Amino acid sequence: MDVSLERRIEILEENMAQLRDVPVRLSAVESQIVQLRAEMQTGFSALRGQNDETRREMARLNDETRREMVRLNEETQREMVRLNDETRRELTRLNDETNAYLRVLHEDVISRTALLQEGRPTAFRKNERKRKRR
Repeated sequence: MDVSLERRIEILEENMAQLRDVPVRLSAVESQIVQLRAEMQTGFSALRGQNDETRREMARLNDETRREMVRLNEETQREMVRLNDETRRELTRLNDETNAYLRVLHEDVISRTALLQEGRPTAFRKNERKRKRR
């Protein structure tokens, strides 16, 4: 209160001089906010566009992957049928080969048995025939 009226007016004028710049500065901040808002909208729109593009690309890749999986599945099935047929033919060939070998062995056993029978006494062969008839 000891300050003179004149000094108080000077202080008030100094404060007012500082406040004079506030509206200009507020306008600058407001325009920056508006500009930032516009840039953010543009950025978000671009992101949405990229998101849509990413979704379309993912759908395309999903369809492509599905088609490739179907193709590979069909190819695998054909290969399995081919291998099954090949295995069946090989097993049939081996079975035929084994049967032929068994026939040879059987015939060999029969001929050896016949040879052994020839070396036995006659009486023994007659008894053997009687047993077979029963």
